[in-house]
Amino acid sequence: MAINITSIVNNSGRLSLVGLASVVGLLALSAVGVTGGLRKVLVISWVAFVAMGLGAWLGARAAETNPHRLVWGYGLASGAMVTSATMFLVPQAMGLGTAAGTPRIGGIGIATGIVAGYGTHTVGHRLTHVDTAFDTTTAAIAAHALSAGLIIGLVYASMPTLGLLLGLAIVSHKGPAGYAAARRLNRDGKSATALLLPAAGVGLTAIPSALLPVPQTPVVNAVVFGFAAGIFLHVAMDFLPNCEAGSEIDEVCSLHEHSHDLLDELRTHAVGSTVAGAALVVLAWVAIAA
Repeated sequence: MAINITSIVNNSGRLSLVGLASVVGLLALSAVGVTGGLRKVLVISWVAFVAMGLGAWLGARAAETNPHRLVWGYGLASGAMVTSATMFLVPQAMGLGTAAGTPRIGGIGIATGIVAGYGTHTVGHRLTHVDTAFDTTTAAIAAHALSAGLIIGLVYASMPTLGLLLGLAIVSHKGPAGYAAARRLNRDGKSATALLLPAAGVGLTAIPSALLPVPQTPVVNAVVFGFAAGIFLHVAMDFLPNCEAGSEIDEVCSLHEHSHDLLDELRTHAVGSTVAGAALVVLAWVAIAA
């Protein structure tokens, strides 16, 4: 695929350079992770990178965004994330809280994670209305990726017995997120190569945080797992396909004829895709546990 260097430099040269530097950083940290035995974290980090990179590549090449594809991408990802968080993280948080003397400790962590996720997302959205020198779409997604990676690293450091299924489901939204972000950048006349930064973001923080020593105390672990569950539940709910007027999906539908009828049809697809995403995680867990 030919890359228009002039377009990259003119539209988002600085962020594209940061994106390329992020890939170099991910490669360097991966070498450190290999020596540290962080196989699961490395797999999750690179799956996140490839998923967002592929989604961004497809989004940048697409002549127009397919609303059905967008809805199913978001629905499958959000359903998988909700189910993974409630199956694997919430029980761990509550169990560790019980070991610490009260399950409410884990519940506090969950509530804190949800509120923190909502607060940072809402306050961060204000940046999109400020005239800044950097691209706010990329910055917002990068901030989420970096914070998610930090939590993923801490969770797997606290409980290395956790399987890959949890981490892979948690980063399952990277593909549709990269696709939608690339389409948005294209509409604004900016290069999708800036998305290399959030694509590598999970690994950039997950690998170092997984190497940090974590106090093996039930109270600390209950709060960590609860906070992680809350953060991922917020992200999962944020990715639930929104087919209401003024939503991103509504904007995509407005590019097609009979947009109102199409939006009504997509509501059924939104529910079906979310249920399917949840069912896939349950079936995968049953297959692994069998």
